[in-house]
This record gives sequence, C-alpha cells and structure tokens, in this order.
Amino acid sequence: MAGLADWVRSHPEDARYLNSQFLTDLLVWYHLAWLGETVKRRDSRALRLIDKGHGYTLEDRRLLLEIIAEQLTTVLGRYKTLAERGQIELSVTPYAHPIVPLLLDIQSAREAMPDVTLPLIEHYPGGEERARWHIQRGLEVFQHHFGFVPQGCWPSEGSVSTATLKLLGEAGFRWAASGGNVLNASLRQSNLQEPPKDATFRPYRLADSSIACFFRDDGLSDLIGFTYADWHADDAVADFVRHLENIAGACHDPASAIVPIIMDGENAWEHFPENGYHFLNALYARLSNHPALELTTFADYLKSHPHTWTLPRLVAGSWVYGTFSTWIGDGDKNRAWDMLGAAKQCYDRVVQTGRLSAEQRAAADQQLAICEGSDWFWWFGDYNPEDVVSDFERSSA
Repeated sequence: MAGLADWVRSHPEDARYLNSQFLTDLLVWYHLAWLGETVKRRDSRALRLIDKGHGYTLEDRRLLLEIIAEQLTTVLGRYKTLAERGQIELSVTPYAHPIVPLLLDIQSAREAMPDVTLPLIEHYPGGEERARWHIQRGLEVFQHHFGFVPQGCWPSEGSVSTATLKLLGEAGFRWAASGGNVLNASLRQSNLQEPPKDATFRPYRLADSSIACFFRDDGLSDLIGFTYADWHADDAVADFVRHLENIAGACHDPASAIVPIIMDGENAWEHFPENGYHFLNALYARLSNHPALELTTFADYLKSHPHTWTLPRLVAGSWVYGTFSTWIGDGDKNRAWDMLGAAKQCYDRVVQTGRLSAEQRAAADQQLAICEGSDWFWWFGDYNPEDVVSDFERSSA
C-alpha cells in the first residue's frame, strides 16, 4: 500500500487509471491478508471473499467488517476461556507501558551502563507513586475484563530492578520475568565463582523478595523472533526442539529445569509464511507429543516446583540488550525525560490547587500516564525518521 501511494505521488498523471473498483479491491485484500490464519481457513464468509478475488461490492465490504468485528468483540472472551481451561496463563503489564525502574530511579540506568549520560533531571518527580499507579491501574483493567487477578507480571519491556520487584511483590504478583542479559549481568556482579551452565533455566528470588523472577532464553526466543521466518517450518521446529533436548541433557536436574521462551514486541509472525500458521502448528504438535519435554506456564511451574534460587544482586535492565539504552542515554531521549519531568511538575502544581473537577483530574491522569509510556522515549533517536516520529507525536497527543 505504501509503495503504491509513493508511485501515485510521483506519477500523478497516471492516477486516473486507478479507478474506484481497483482501490476497493485493494482495500478488501489488505484486510483479508491480515485476518487470522484460522479465520481465513475456517470461516465460510472469509473463504467466499478470498475465492471471489476481485470486483468486491459494498455488501462484500460490510461482510468483511462483520467478520473483523466478531473477532475483535470475542477475543477477550476467548482468552478468558483458554485461561480458565488452564491452556494458557494470562499476565499483565503496568498500565501505559512505562519503564518502571526509571520512574523509580533514573540513576538505575547506570547499573548496566556505568558511563551513560543521563538527563538533567536526576529523579522523576513522584516516581514511586506513579509506578504504583500504573501497576494498580493495570490490575484493575485486567480484572475488569477477565474477572480474576493475574499471578504474573511481564514488566514493560522486561524492565526490572530491585525496587521494581519489591513493588510487584507488594502488589501480590507471584512472578515476573526479564531478559537473559539481565540475569547474566546480575550473576557477573554477584561475585559467583562460576555461574552454573543451567543458570538461565531456573527461577530466582532476591534475598528479601517474595516474587520469583524468570529470565528469557534470549537465544531461542530470538530464533523465533528473527531467524525461523526464513526457514521451512519443519526444519525450524526440528532445530528448536533439538536445542531444547540439548538443554535438557546439559542441565543438572532436567526434571526441574524450565526454558522461558518470551516474545516481546518483535511482531514475528507477519514475517513468517502465512503468519506462522505452519510453524506454530508443527511446533505445538511436536512439543505436545515429546516424551521428555513438557509445555507449562510460570504459575503452574511454581506450583509443582516451589523451590527458587537466591540471586544475590539484580542489575537493573530490560530484555533489550540488558540495559535501558532504548529509552534513555541518547541526547534526544534525555531531552524527552527532561520535558516529561517538567510536565509532571506542572501537573503536580495544578493538582495541588484543587481546582480540577473529578472529570478534569481523570483526564489529566490519563494523559500523564500516556506520556509516561515507554514509546515516548523509544521513538526518539537516530534510528527513527523524523516524519515517522512526528506522526507518533500527533497520534499520542
């Protein structure tokens, strides 16, 4: 679609050949392509539209919107049903996706990046209160839609710190998770003589913490996220299972080992043939029938394996490189933190006057939460084009 739009802009004299029927067909095919693979294979209405191929009418477009609406309005119910059956576990993320460790302590970025240049603002005003707000609000929204309280939290971008785990434990979570690089840095700085080879495949707790923390197997997770899309599905599954079998063979106690596969934000499936349909079907079939490998969730694992290992020290970081460099440290990102800090100080002054109505206060809280989200910082930096950043700013305003 973007390529066609660029072509029309550079060849305006030829735009007359793109009649309304052509554009209608293109629009219909765009949405058909993004339907779930099982919907495209099982919904007779979708199959009829796909078989038609072209010449779509207003009635066809309404039918497609009907299919999309059904998927959107039933998705939460389907997830809830799967969770109630025990087929999946649902976790939650703090409400507007903030990098909680940085809200609590901007200086925590130095734990993984000692030489980083940080914003002028040394601490985010009222950061702990705001972090608690995001955690509590996330729980409220989750419970509203699913009717129960989740046991686990995937902190935004797997961002953790000692203070973050303390807050999550106080909120009642049984587990959290982060990236393998965070664990590696933590083990290196914990003065352990030689970390065990199976260190990634076990849950940890800090000495004074009630919450278990799992760490992503970065290698296997990234194979799914960035590599297997170019492989034949059967070859990819065979390779993945071979890695799991090798891990089991290397672990001191394979029966208690857990391999956390965590996908966060890679949007992997759009790069796979047919949105990963063949890979996922083959993967789950192979794992479900494997004599030595068992699919599980973090909560179920903790029920059957309550023992956890003590982690002497946790180095603050995220699943991305094990640091917070995606959200702080760059000149533009630091400027964004300074601007956000100034906005928060203004918010605090206005709130303290007591002149906001309940409706105005709720609107201000909502807008502040959006601005505290991680994307505000992620978009800045030399890897995102200026026009794209401008589009983001307009859409989030």
